[in-house]
Amino acid sequence: MNKKFLIALFAGLAFSACEKGITGNAGLNELSLKKSDLVAEVMVPGVSLKADGPGGTYNLINSVLGGNACEVPDCVHAQDHIAEIFDSSLNTNVFVFSAHVSQDNDRCQNFDRQRTEIKTYNASPDHLKATNGETVTYRWKFKLDAGFQASSSFTHLHQIKAVDGDDSIPLITLCARYGASNTDKMELIHVNSSGTTTKVKLANLSLFRGNWVEVVEKITFGSNGKYDISVKKISDGTVLLAYNNTNMDLWRTGASFCRPKWGIYRSLNNAVRLRDEEVRFADFCIAEGTAACQ
Repeated sequence: MNKKFLIALFAGLAFSACEKGITGNAGLNELSLKKSDLVAEVMVPGVSLKADGPGGTYNLINSVLGGNACEVPDCVHAQDHIAEIFDSSLNTNVFVFSAHVSQDNDRCQNFDRQRTEIKTYNASPDHLKATNGETVTYRWKFKLDAGFQASSSFTHLHQIKAVDGDDSIPLITLCARYGASNTDKMELIHVNSSGTTTKVKLANLSLFRGNWVEVVEKITFGSNGKYDISVKKISDGTVLLAYNNTNMDLWRTGASFCRPKWGIYRSLNNAVRLRDEEVRFADFCIAEGTAACQ
């Protein structure tokens, strides 16, 4: 910008302030206050992971989440289990996570389950790791197919897990579960540091099938943490699942940090009830502290 223009602009602002009677220290304080108000309104954006079109999907995910952030069964079934396609409902590119009943397992390590997930972990940037006392907002979209079939044991779509210490069991899980006589549910599950498991919220899985939903999850991590989640149908804004707790055990003994996982992680118990599955995800965001998902 031209230096003379800046000088003229500043002079004009000062003249305008004088014309309106803003003089002396009071005038300067008022002008300073207005400037502070403007600065306070500037929001720092969170970290976003958005599909950008077919090809190079693993590299895209790793470039945002760090390291090798994809947990996939490509070792036994040689194909990419996370891909990108254009979705006509959202009118944008999205991620597609795949699980195949007879071909996939859990990374050639466990064979009674299947895993296609992304995560943050030790190799991720520090601003993607939640520390004790920190508040983090997670936002994402997902869609279950209209014919989606859940396992009677578990089909995890999202987890919040600790790293190090007592880190085997998730703190929070969003889980689809088969139920007899058309009672399939979407379950929000909390496990405290003593190992007590509570299904804190249930919703009919039929509400999710065939619909894009957006999830906003805000967590203050700690032994006396706070948790808030809202799941809305994108087409009309209907709330399908919501839960809030202002005193929740959201930490693990010996943990270095907590992190999110998204994808398909399902049991092969009663595999006859399952089918090859694709779950679509889009617009992941992680925002620490006062940062915002936009």
